Amino acid sequence: MSARYQVLPPTAPVPAPEDVIEQLVRQGAQRLLEAALTAEVDEFLGRARYQRVGQLRGYRNGHLPARSIGVGMGAVEIRQPRVSDVPEGAEPFRSEIVGRWERRSRTQGRLLARLYLEGLASGDFEPVFRALVGETEGLSPNTILRLKQEWEDEYRLWRCRPLGERYVYVFADGLYLKAGQEREKTAVLVVIGVRADGQKELLAMEEGYRESTVSWSQVLRGLRDRGLVEPPLVAVGDGAMGFWAALDDVYPSTRHQRCWNHRALNVLDKLPRRLHGEARGRLHAIYEAPTRAECARLRAGFAQELRAQGQANAADCLERDAQDFLTFYDFPEEHWLHLRTTNPIESIFAGVRLRTNAAKRMRVRENALYLVFKLILRLGTNWRAINGRNQISLLLAGERFVDGRLQRQPATEGAAA
Repeated sequence: MSARYQVLPPTAPVPAPEDVIEQLVRQGAQRLLEAALTAEVDEFLGRARYQRVGQLRGYRNGHLPARSIGVGMGAVEIRQPRVSDVPEGAEPFRSEIVGRWERRSRTQGRLLARLYLEGLASGDFEPVFRALVGETEGLSPNTILRLKQEWEDEYRLWRCRPLGERYVYVFADGLYLKAGQEREKTAVLVVIGVRADGQKELLAMEEGYRESTVSWSQVLRGLRDRGLVEPPLVAVGDGAMGFWAALDDVYPSTRHQRCWNHRALNVLDKLPRRLHGEARGRLHAIYEAPTRAECARLRAGFAQELRAQGQANAADCLERDAQDFLTFYDFPEEHWLHLRTTNPIESIFAGVRLRTNAAKRMRVRENALYLVFKLILRLGTNWRAINGRNQISLLLAGERFVDGRLQRQPATEGAAA
């Protein structure tokens, strides 16, 4: 990873690590509070430490276990010293602790940005947090816009970072946002990868024109140019034809695995509501089948029943691109749970929509992109490693799996001898 690439961890605490103002204020408040507690004990005992008095009211006995206490200190009024008559040619005095126009600490600025990220509109800061942060002038909507500049810088560094890992699987999908002045929604194309250690990672997030082949090709070529040279073994996605056409162009050896959740929704959309309950159960049984042959048999049987009921459109949808839905059977059974659907992406898209829907429509497309970037980084901390991580090394070594089971290669005659 490049030394220039540095993105604030989404789960990092709000306090900035090098915020001198906050450190000094907290240390001073801690000393004053400890002094007040000590004075309280002195008053109760009737004597200071090491002082002798006639009447005994008890002894000091160490301290209780340390604990943290939350306080709302608000704004702190200061009078900043000035220096005059500095000799000509010498550097004028400038405080390194409190900047000339500084109205808030960096920790407070990060707190406001974090609250905006979590969904609080910038206009809500003024009335809601006045008691917490005090009567400062740093709470206008323009302040929030300046804070988001940090997100833009992080995104631009992140999207150019080199990729030095080996990625076994990738998940791809598009998210549509109401942003900008155009009537059409903005498409955000997202790719998540599974590393050789089984952990998931956000690889790419780019703005595109719908989910066209050209847009997806630019995303995938960007991954290749940044170091993802070895093709992933499997790509998981929905029915967006643009992605699959781009994948065949950039990574022709990567196998296709279509999302069963999307296919089930498409089939249900072509059925009357009275058949949905039974159809869900049948579809679930199909993609949960223990073998490829059993899955194909159940699918063919259900499609035949649908045609007999006059639901030819649903049957055709179920059987379309059949082989692209069976790829997961050629990989470890522990990985099937992850490969059958695009849930790793869909789960974070749900959280992103909750935030972006609250804003109704964002005026600037780029700001929406940076906001989604930060949201995905934070929500992505909930990704867990895939099951059966030890099986990945076997896949990379070229071992073959059939119906999820490892097929050991027979030993050669020379090895047997």
